[in-house]
Amino acid sequence: MKNIGQLMKQAQEMQARMAEMQAQLESLEMTGAAGAGMVQLTLNGKGDLKKIKIDKSLLEPDEVEVLEDLIIAAFNDARMKVSSHAEQEMQKLTGGLQLPGGMKLPF
Repeated sequence: MKNIGQLMKQAQEMQARMAEMQAQLESLEMTGAAGAGMVQLTLNGKGDLKKIKIDKSLLEPDEVEVLEDLIIAAFNDARMKVSSHAEQEMQKLTGGLQLPGGMKLPF
C-alpha cells in the first residue's frame, strides 16, 4: 500500500507541474515568418493569433493571392514553433514518458 501512496503523491506533483507549464505556455509568444519576413504572425502558446505584420509592398491588388499564401505559411511556421516548444517542455516534465496512442498533452 505504501507504493500507492507514493504513486498518488507523484501524480499530484506532476499535475501541479503540468498546470505551471500550461500557464507558462499561455505567456509564451512565437513568431512565424514567410516571404523572407515580409509576413510575420505571432501566436501565443495556446495557438491564438496575437500579432500580424505585413510588408506594405504586398498590399497590391494584383498580389492578393501571394499575400494569402504568405499568411498561411507564416501561421503554419509559428504554429510549428509553438508545438515544438510545447513538446520539448512536455518531455522535460514527463522525463520522456511515452503516452498511449491518441493522448496528447497539454492540450
